[in-house]
Amino acid sequence: MIYQLAIDPEAQTEFDEGYDFYEGEQSGLGEEFGDAVEVVLKRITKMPRLHSLVFGRIRKAVVRKFPYCVYYREEDSIVRVISIFFAKRNPSIWQRRATE
Repeated sequence: MIYQLAIDPEAQTEFDEGYDFYEGEQSGLGEEFGDAVEVVLKRITKMPRLHSLVFGRIRKAVVRKFPYCVYYREEDSIVRVISIFFAKRNPSIWQRRATE
């Protein structure tokens, strides 16, 4: 079963900011970042329980080659992404969203 994907607006903003940052650093690097995140999103919609629980019902998937993690939770037949998070930021930022 493939789960539906729902990306919270804050997570989308984080992705957009990461994309813009990497594209500004080097042409095409934003696309590489986007592709790496896409791999994670596809994987978690196919196997949402693959990754470990890290905070309540929230799971963490690491983005390959970039210092980002995707934090998400399974809700019935939906995988809800609450954060596409730059790993060097304070985790309390995404953790606050997890409790909402």
